[in-house]
Formats: sequence, structure tokens, C-alpha cells
Amino acid sequence: MTPEEYMQKALNLAKISTTQDEIPVGCLIVDSATGEIITSTHNLSQHSEDATAHAEILAIRQACQILKQNRLWDMDMYVTLEPCTMCASAISFARIKNLYFGAYDEKGGAVINGVKFYEQKTCHHKPNVVGGILEEKCSQILKDFFKNKRIKD
Repeated sequence: MTPEEYMQKALNLAKISTTQDEIPVGCLIVDSATGEIITSTHNLSQHSEDATAHAEILAIRQACQILKQNRLWDMDMYVTLEPCTMCASAISFARIKNLYFGAYDEKGGAVINGVKFYEQKTCHHKPNVVGGILEEKCSQILKDFFKNKRIKD
């Protein structure tokens, strides 16, 4: 599968999260050698009442449990939104090989925007990063979600 095909699967997960009144972010962890999808998650912070239940954190936790290891050396992550500082740090600690994301997040992102976590001296591991995959679609689902939230409120 291509990066765009994986991102489309992550985008489909993001769409599911909107039905649970969650910020629409979807995430996959994929074995970079085989292309097998190990985990597929979406945000659950509101539903689970857990501020750390971002799609990336949930995906890392699940992948570590499935693979019975605490490092994900040869795994790729596909996520529809540029990770925040918490998620960027978790990605580093998990040793994700490649990070692919869709929409850039000027306000909350921490990879290309904000603190630029992987450029800090305190960062233990920097994944290869590719941003902007299906950027318009990934951005639009977020815009639509927040527009609908404003209308309802």
C-alpha cells in the first residue's frame, strides 16, 4: 500500500471518532517491512474521560501489547494530524521508525510547528517525518468538526 492509502485508512478512523464527539484524528501503526497494519485507533479523550487518550498514544499502547515489546523499532505511524508534544514524545520513546501525518497543526503541533520536539537536544530518538499526506482531506474533517461544534453550541 502507498502512504496515501494508509492515510486514507487513518482518515476513515478519524471519521468514526466524530460520531463519538471526539476530535477527528485517526492513527495506524504499520510494520514497515511487511506493510501489515498492527493497530488502528482514533481519539477517545472525551469518551474515556482521559486527556492522554489521543489516537497516537492508544496506537502505541496497543502495538506494544500486541507485539509484547516496549519499542516499535521497525514500525511506521500514520496519523491524520501533526502530533502534539505529548504524542511526539511518546513516538520518540517508542522508537517509531517513520512518522507520516496529514494536516499540519500550527496551534498544537510539536513536530514541524510549536516546540519542534525532534529538534531538541533532549529528544532521544527522531523518526523520519513526512507531513502533508492527504493534507486537504485531513484538514477539512477537522474544520468541519469544529464548525459543527460551534453551530451546536
